Amino acid sequence: MNIPKLLVSTVARGAQRGESHGGLYLVDVCRQYVEQVADANSVAIDFAGRGGERGLRGIVVVGQEIFVAASNEITIFDPWFRVLATYRNSYLKHCHEMSAHGGKLYVTSTAFDAVLRMDLKSRQFEKGMRIANTGGLISLKPFDPQKSGGPGESNLYHLNSVNAGEAGLFVAGRKMPALVEMTETSLEVRAALPRGTHNARPFRGGVLYHDGDTDTLVLATREDKIVSASPRYAKEELLGSDPGDVARQGFGRGLCVLSETLVAAGASPATVAIHDLEAGRVVETLNLSMDVRHAVHGLAVWPF
Repeated sequence: MNIPKLLVSTVARGAQRGESHGGLYLVDVCRQYVEQVADANSVAIDFAGRGGERGLRGIVVVGQEIFVAASNEITIFDPWFRVLATYRNSYLKHCHEMSAHGGKLYVTSTAFDAVLRMDLKSRQFEKGMRIANTGGLISLKPFDPQKSGGPGESNLYHLNSVNAGEAGLFVAGRKMPALVEMTETSLEVRAALPRGTHNARPFRGGVLYHDGDTDTLVLATREDKIVSASPRYAKEELLGSDPGDVARQGFGRGLCVLSETLVAAGASPATVAIHDLEAGRVVETLNLSMDVRHAVHGLAVWPF
């Protein structure tokens, strides 16, 4: 099975101040090899909540640069993981996933129900696109992320997915019942989704996503629905203190399409699983940590 090397980010849900709360890893599933290349150990973050501001999030590789999101900043690495630059914005908070297309980087700002667009040439956040609900009427509200007086924080939809490509710009969230296409000024529903999804994106004429209620990877089309369960371990194999409602095994997040049939996806405890959509099951796994608090967040093919 031809599986490329992957770059993987993690979040340690429920980690306390002074502990590592996530990292960045090079993973070779075929060779069962893991190398940690960066650590998230900043104490200058808010440790409240399950994930809070912990860990590293979405990953995008453009040319010779690797863009990695933390909660409120984008760090750019070179292929040797030397930091080239770090960018912040007042409207970037609780970032989840990112996507790049046409010289633009699109970043989900979950705490603002928004997507921010960065121009990759100027390295400026040039546009904000907020999903607003006014009296039950849902609409897109553009704003200038370079100016003050913009929108306040809002997490009605928990935007966690963005996918930009030739077909358009698509977003979804844990509290949204649909995959939505964003234009410059409007929103259009493209596919129904159950609530609780992560990493939703168009794929093979349907929509591919993690279902958080059933802990499965799902490809839903008009004709069919393929369901592949996240890997699970015996309870005695799990490490870490009882997480309560902070984390659970089987929780799926992070997705990277490898081919028309193979998808790399993350699961807790931090595991990279290769799902075969034709077989409807996981065919390879590689575990990074058996601590159930450690969750994969971002996945990208390593091209170097």
